Amino acid sequence: MGIRCTRSPSCALAEVSPVPVPPRQPAPRPRESRRREQLARERRSGGRRSGDRRRRPDERPRWGMRAATTLSVLVLAAGGIGHAVVTSMNTQISRVDPFKDMKNRPEAGHGMNFLLVGTDGRDKITAEEKQKYRLGGAPCHCTDTVMVVHVSEDRNRASVVSLPRDSYAEMPEHTDETTGDHHKSHPVKLNAAYAEGGPALTTRTVEHMTGVKIDHYLEVDFTSFMKTVDVLGGVDICTTSPLKDSYTGLDLAPGTHRLGGGEALQYVRSRHIDGASDLGRMQRQQRFLAAFIAKVTDSGALLNPVKFREVAGTLLGSVRADSGFGTPEMFALAQAMRGFTPASSEFTSVPIGRMSFPVKGIGSTLKWDEAKAKKLFQALRDDRPLSVPRPKKPRATTVDVSPEQVRVQVDNGTRIAGLAGRVETGLRGTGFRTTGTPGNGARRDLTRTLVTYDPRWDRSAKSLAAALPGCELKPVPGQGSLMRVTAGADFRAVSPVRAEDPYQGEFGTVTGDQVTCP
Repeated sequence: MGIRCTRSPSCALAEVSPVPVPPRQPAPRPRESRRREQLARERRSGGRRSGDRRRRPDERPRWGMRAATTLSVLVLAAGGIGHAVVTSMNTQISRVDPFKDMKNRPEAGHGMNFLLVGTDGRDKITAEEKQKYRLGGAPCHCTDTVMVVHVSEDRNRASVVSLPRDSYAEMPEHTDETTGDHHKSHPVKLNAAYAEGGPALTTRTVEHMTGVKIDHYLEVDFTSFMKTVDVLGGVDICTTSPLKDSYTGLDLAPGTHRLGGGEALQYVRSRHIDGASDLGRMQRQQRFLAAFIAKVTDSGALLNPVKFREVAGTLLGSVRADSGFGTPEMFALAQAMRGFTPASSEFTSVPIGRMSFPVKGIGSTLKWDEAKAKKLFQALRDDRPLSVPRPKKPRATTVDVSPEQVRVQVDNGTRIAGLAGRVETGLRGTGFRTTGTPGNGARRDLTRTLVTYDPRWDRSAKSLAAALPGCELKPVPGQGSLMRVTAGADFRAVSPVRAEDPYQGEFGTVTGDQVTCP
């Protein structure tokens, strides 16, 4: 009979399963002491460790197998966690069919193309937020932002092209979602496509205008935008000049600012800061997207499953997407872009050929530059980068519009031989797109260099004037986008200029690391 014990739980356990208690082991010796003893035993046994057997030539060391096994388990575990996170997020996305009944679509290129659409959604915002961030008025069933996002085939680059919402567009034949009326093809502003036919008509219209086949559709509204920025803890924005818009309430002094969700919404919606209107707003949207990418990558949100779930879950909570963008696609894209940085992204807007292009019954629209737009979208289809390596340039005056976007014809207004050629060479050297055919103007006695320009391109004219100190600016309505320089006797040299963004190139493209805060 065993000894009965009733005073402690440990006795009760011993009564059920009596297990001999091993003798107490001596305290472990320090690591260096144990290592010296082990080496001594190995010397006595001819180099073999005590208790080891000799390994056959074809036998791999056990530590290698253990390391490989451990690494495999870790990779599988990490993949399992990531896949579970993405799978749970997939269920939060509302689904739409943007490719319904689409025919005669463009041929697929290389890489992956997203149509990113920003909608109003102010009906989901609280009354306090509406008042604080100046979001009064009825919500519109329209798009505030339209972007084509191209992810390269190697997943190392993302090219973002903004399409102005007031772009002149040819609406394909369709049935109005609201009224049920059937419409033949007709001219509209781009943002009207969503109002008349939702995601499907918007996608058809963009494909028709760009020749780029859209693979996936993503739609984000005000609510998810604001909440996602707040979850990240705000996004840093830098500005070299004051930004004030009485319509949205934006009021930023020069410097660095950390914007919360509401302030960020004011920043990307403001279009009454300067004469750039919607084009300036698109530039700020691109800057913000670059800053957003910087915050996500720098904060480690992509590598932290908990943070990633919180950020992505908030964003996707109000997102609508096509059914083809599911768990496998999201997981593959997230895994491939783990090393993505702001320098991996590039931003531009579709080139504009005619500002304030009038259309009967519609009003003023923006007409694309057909040749440059065709070249831009061909680069997307060919999976080529839009930006070029930034060249080293001398100290230069900062201007608003990149000289690479300003086309100039130079003429000689004096009897000084070769003057027009000298002016053109200087302008081309600082980046202006000269015609290459300097000529002789009507005058031969011009004392002061003259720049004539269409008032609709006044920002470009100011950039050109900065390169020609002391010149006279003369607006000529209807002249078009080509700037005309008539060289005067006062010309000495062209002053180097550069855009506020470090490099914009022909398409006005910048990379994310060039426009984010240092």
